[in-house]
Amino acid sequence: MKYLDEFKDPVIAKRMIDDILATATQRWTLMEVCGGQTHSIIRNGVDTLLADAVEFIHGPGCPVCVTPLEMIDRSLEIAARPDVIFCSFGDMLRVPGTDKDLFSVKADGGDVRVVYSPLDAVNIASDHPDKQVVFFGVGFETTAPANAMAVVTARQRGLTNFSMLVSHVRVPPAIRTIMDSPVTRVQGFLAAGHVCTVMGTAEYGPLVEDYQVPIVVTGFEPLDLLEGIRQTVALLEAGTPALRNAYPRAVSPQGNPVAQKVLADVFEVCDRQWRGIGMIPASGWQLSPAWREFDASLRFDVDDIHTAEPEACHSGEVLQGLIKPFECPSFGTLCTPRTPLGATMVSAEGACAAYYEFRRLQVPTKVS
Repeated sequence: MKYLDEFKDPVIAKRMIDDILATATQRWTLMEVCGGQTHSIIRNGVDTLLADAVEFIHGPGCPVCVTPLEMIDRSLEIAARPDVIFCSFGDMLRVPGTDKDLFSVKADGGDVRVVYSPLDAVNIASDHPDKQVVFFGVGFETTAPANAMAVVTARQRGLTNFSMLVSHVRVPPAIRTIMDSPVTRVQGFLAAGHVCTVMGTAEYGPLVEDYQVPIVVTGFEPLDLLEGIRQTVALLEAGTPALRNAYPRAVSPQGNPVAQKVLADVFEVCDRQWRGIGMIPASGWQLSPAWREFDASLRFDVDDIHTAEPEACHSGEVLQGLIKPFECPSFGTLCTPRTPLGATMVSAEGACAAYYEFRRLQVPTKVS
């Protein structure tokens, strides 16, 4: 398969691993921002193969994982209403709220539907004019343009029964928050290639300058990751922090101007709560005043729902790279994919899910 199998070649991978190990004169600490990269690193054993040269810290790059608990509870409140068809991507249905998840609402009779595109939800609203149709708009810069276009399409069709529960977050402010932490150990970043495909690379240059850390835009297949790691280690060894693009087949410096235009029209930057981390200024998007009529939080008056994280869940520390998943006392015991305490255990991009699937027999499940 073009652009997939070519980037899994084990012979080339071995050569790149040897090059990284030969270049590193010390063990460097890198954070991969994207949860998809985390799963690829753990699944392919990149972290163990490079253990002498690199320690990987898993960052807050899973949009499902960082969706705040209060937003999940708002979705549950809306989805349980008899006049609502609640639409979401499938990875949100098992994310635990305070007392239940969307699957539980569905089991109790709520009309909760899995869709594969936000435009599917718009079509459902068109087909069911007697129902309020709500789409759960979650994600980073990658999914935001499609969600913005769903709102635009709903207005073009004159649909008054469509709205969106928006929980969009932005990567650069999260990186800034991580680097501002007095306990951060991050020495370099692997930036998420799909985010930069949309937004370009301009927002990362100031981060390099402000914190003197290299940032390398990286893809997701083994060779993509190894090339990003190779460039980051080389920059660290040279003592020359810089911004590099190791994913040029997908990422250009300017990104996607068409997508950026619709984002600027439909959304506005806002402060956003991140699950397990807290409030990060200017780290999210909300519908702009011209599109606020499609805001499900306002339509259903759920903005006043605020909740606290369960004390037994340490996903916030995992998302900030302060601990590995297996260092959480609840990992594999109180918290499993069947009985998750946090989204990092159930999301397809969650670090805890990656360790549970690929490493739970190789690492301790409890700390002393």
